[in-house]
Amino acid sequence: MRTPLSWLAGRYSLGARSVRLAALGSVVASIAIIVTGGIVRVTGSGLGCTDWPMCTGETLAPTAEMGVHGAIEFGNRLLTGALCAVVGWVIITARLQEKPMPAVLRGGWAQFWIVVLNAVVGGVTVWMRLSPYIVAAHFLAATLLLTAAVYTWHAAYAGADGAVDGAGGGSDDSSQGGEGDRPGAPAPLPPRSAARIRSLSASLVAVTAVLIVVGTLATGSGPHAGDSSDVPRMPFNWTAVTVVHGVLAVAVLVLAGVLLSALSRDGFGAARRKAGVFLAVLLGQGVVGLVQSLTALPSLVVMLHLLGSALVWTGVLQVHFTVKRASFGHSGPPGGAPLPRARGAATHA
Repeated sequence: MRTPLSWLAGRYSLGARSVRLAALGSVVASIAIIVTGGIVRVTGSGLGCTDWPMCTGETLAPTAEMGVHGAIEFGNRLLTGALCAVVGWVIITARLQEKPMPAVLRGGWAQFWIVVLNAVVGGVTVWMRLSPYIVAAHFLAATLLLTAAVYTWHAAYAGADGAVDGAGGGSDDSSQGGEGDRPGAPAPLPPRSAARIRSLSASLVAVTAVLIVVGTLATGSGPHAGDSSDVPRMPFNWTAVTVVHGVLAVAVLVLAGVLLSALSRDGFGAARRKAGVFLAVLLGQGVVGLVQSLTALPSLVVMLHLLGSALVWTGVLQVHFTVKRASFGHSGPPGGAPLPRARGAATHA
């Protein structure tokens, strides 16, 4: 059965640059949704629109009487429409590539359905009068969207170049599958070494995910759980949750340092660079978190910390995807399956 996209694909094609830019745009838009959602929260505008999907029971948009809070909440809702347009462009550009990009197409459609999920959770948040648990779920749904966007961004580069390692914008010596076949290429890693590196990377992602989840508990227990007044908080001790959050941040920092030390310069250049950038972002995020805890949570610093959480998650995913691809390039995927590459057949250790 022919679809409008298949009809277009038969007549037009777009270059790899178009899908890369579209994928990058979806990452930026996903981060923007997280940040603007935080603006709604710290300004006490969570119920600026008192209903959903309408702003009120009678009007789609806020009225003048609803003031700035209504405008902030409605503006955040409008961004969902812009995000849908960006995700739609990712799907279109992926479909119109001369060289098929199934991973990018899957990532684009995943983003579409997560946007729908996030919109529904946002509506439930309003209906539940800003329950801190639903507010936390709304943030985690936005983080899930960012996960799909970063995956798609990575796949756009890998798909366009055949074996490009992540979204760094250029090839890396570690990024090409089976490079051990070429003269002068780094020797394949022993299977145990490659598995250890992948395990460290996966552990880093897992602990960072727990760090973010505990961060939502700290938010839900503190004074910025969705509104500045008359909103119930989670029944946790805010100080204790904040301490646990800090300990987890240290654990992430240590894991990132161990991973960086395990990555050799020969064959893991892109992975090392991204791990170094991730460590810098994580340290900056830690400083912002410490400042906000010691200064009674000023709204601006809270917003910076929220932006930092999105950047930290983006960074750890980039590290993981890059490490995973590079380590497979050295040792091959599990089970001896052939590693896809731009040219030639891969040889595995």
